[in-house]
Amino acid sequence: MKILVINGVNMNMLGIREPEKYGHMTLKDLEKELYAYSFELGIDIETFQSNHEGEIVEKIQQAYQKADGIVLNAAAYTHTSVAIRDAIASVNIPTIEVHMTNIHSREDFRQKSLIAGVCKGQISGFGVDSYKLAMQALCTMLKKQS
Repeated sequence: MKILVINGVNMNMLGIREPEKYGHMTLKDLEKELYAYSFELGIDIETFQSNHEGEIVEKIQQAYQKADGIVLNAAAYTHTSVAIRDAIASVNIPTIEVHMTNIHSREDFRQKSLIAGVCKGQISGFGVDSYKLAMQALCTMLKKQS
């Protein structure tokens, strides 16, 4: 089983950007923790981060018939990107939207997700555990489908 973990805009600034909200963990730290967790689950993961909407769209499209699931933190693009939404819909790969913070308790503009409607679910507010919960949920869902 292969899961693609995609991080969007500004996620490369983890550990620097608003540590009171996101903590001091860097993106590399996050990725290391997710790789370690993937071994516990017995799955393969690939991680990807980009600040460019088109690169995220291309990565989703490249996952067609290669990835079994996607964990997606589109970050600020969550609230603005019809292109990412359409890419998810076009590949028909089970996708779970994740956020480290609870987007529903933040600014009004962050409470609306354009991509949630084409995702299997949304997990927010649990920091790095949001990703782990999404990985676990995808594993369970994909095993049931087999």
